[in-house]
Amino acid sequence: MSDVIAEQRTRTNWAGNVTYRASGLARPTSVDEVQRLVATTPRLTALGSRHSFNEIADTDALQVSLADLPPVLDIDTERRVVRVAAGMVHSQVAAGLEARGWALANLASLPHISTAGAVATGTHGSGIRNPSLAQAVVGLEAVRADGSVARVDASSPDGALDAHRVALGALGVVTAVELAIVPTFRVATTVHLDLPWDAVESSFDRIMSDAYSVSMFTSFDDRGARQVWVKHRVDEPEPSVDLVALGARPATGPVHPGENDPAGVTEQGGVPGPWSERLPHFRSSFTPSTGAEIQSEYLLPAASAVAALRELRPLEELFAPLLIAAEVRTVAADTAWLAPSSGRQSVGVHFTFRRDAAAVAAAIERIEDALAPFDARPHWGKVSAASAERLHAVYPRLSDFAALARDLDPTGRFRNPFLARILT
Repeated sequence: MSDVIAEQRTRTNWAGNVTYRASGLARPTSVDEVQRLVATTPRLTALGSRHSFNEIADTDALQVSLADLPPVLDIDTERRVVRVAAGMVHSQVAAGLEARGWALANLASLPHISTAGAVATGTHGSGIRNPSLAQAVVGLEAVRADGSVARVDASSPDGALDAHRVALGALGVVTAVELAIVPTFRVATTVHLDLPWDAVESSFDRIMSDAYSVSMFTSFDDRGARQVWVKHRVDEPEPSVDLVALGARPATGPVHPGENDPAGVTEQGGVPGPWSERLPHFRSSFTPSTGAEIQSEYLLPAASAVAALRELRPLEELFAPLLIAAEVRTVAADTAWLAPSSGRQSVGVHFTFRRDAAAVAAAIERIEDALAPFDARPHWGKVSAASAERLHAVYPRLSDFAALARDLDPTGRFRNPFLARILT
């Protein structure tokens, strides 16, 4: 079995705002090793690509990385399914699929995140027809608390697949996922700048549904939506909303969502390219910095989006020194119990803040107060002030999930402080 590494150096998440308290890090190189490790370790927590901004992957026990498991990318063309090793990142999966003429229907904005970690936290891309990445899961394999491997798919009883799609690491260590795939497709991204607020409000639904994937970026200042990214599938009808007529202007070159150096963003300017190189906002060849930032996100019913943005605009002065960018995206309804878009067409409002923990905490309190009337659900991998009671109120199946976690893991082998707080 691979050694458990009791590292002396300080270990943090991707952004550096969480310092892990784990006693050590295990890097098994086979599923057999994962099984033995789980069976012989009193408590452990799976660690993905460290892109969560809260303590969901933190523990005072052992962390387990699956990054050293052998890469697996097996395509079943008849079922239109790909089986991938859980530790692989989306850029690896996307490149392998594209090379063989296949695609995932959607990707997150950053392609460097682990496949299993993105699924487990309800991470999503954008598009009124595109649910979260977890909805693409048609099967998975998880090492249970006793070290056995369980397969879960659509034939499993009692809605088990929907319970496992977004599982927060509470039901076992996922070692492989099966994802629905589609034939490859091409996408072209165009960007417009400074869409006025009155146009955002009057034409929001038309704009957000005008292409395969649409994102608005704002600072909640008088520029309105300072960037509108329209990602058009070239095999579908051209977008019909004239953003210039609504008051925006075309970008004359590549732009970065945070108004930084655009070298790392995927190609814009309406140049068609593979889905794998257009659906993410950032290039897979670009290594993200360990950026000094903190992220938060809330998903709310799509019908409430304009009203919610109107409630957030008075916070402009609070945001001015702190907010790098806010992104507004659509997400189709999921069936996963704990997906932030479960059961409803949704709009996500995502905040990227400068890494000032105290100031961000104060801002999040104000944001959550503003969004409370809209039944907003916090993203599981982002920073939130929501209490366990609030989470149970906005996630109707959370109590059912907590009961399932107790049944499958009665001794709390996969429990960490984050899960102990919410699985009441």
